[in-house]
Amino acid sequence: MEPEVKEMETSTVETPSTIKMEQGGSLAPMSSDANSEQWREIADKTYSILASLPEYIGKFFTEYRKPLVTVGLIFGSIVSVKLTLALLGAINDVPLLEPTFELVGLGYTIWFVYRYLLKASNRQELGQEFNKLKDQVIGRVSQ
Repeated sequence: MEPEVKEMETSTVETPSTIKMEQGGSLAPMSSDANSEQWREIADKTYSILASLPEYIGKFFTEYRKPLVTVGLIFGSIVSVKLTLALLGAINDVPLLEPTFELVGLGYTIWFVYRYLLKASNRQELGQEFNKLKDQVIGRVSQ
């Protein structure tokens, strides 16, 4: 039992050689002059927009300088906090580093309390050192 193969008869399909303007939905062929004119208009508009783009950007940045700096600082601080937390998390995953750092921190805290916070004279010294550092950061000249 062989499958029957039917030969398809080639039917004649009418293809319009010209476009008739009377039929609905038909397109009229564009002339090459109209096509090149449209491309030239598009290119001129694009060129004028691109030519004035630096001026628009300059105006935008001068008008919104403070908010842009604020947003940039907020974004930068968020990124730096995330990176710091990721770095600390990676360090804490190393087996002996976490308890070692805890011991170092505990030892420094004990030394700091003993050195600066137990006696009143040492607390005054710490206050003076802090004020000197604050003046250096702010920019005041100490005499």
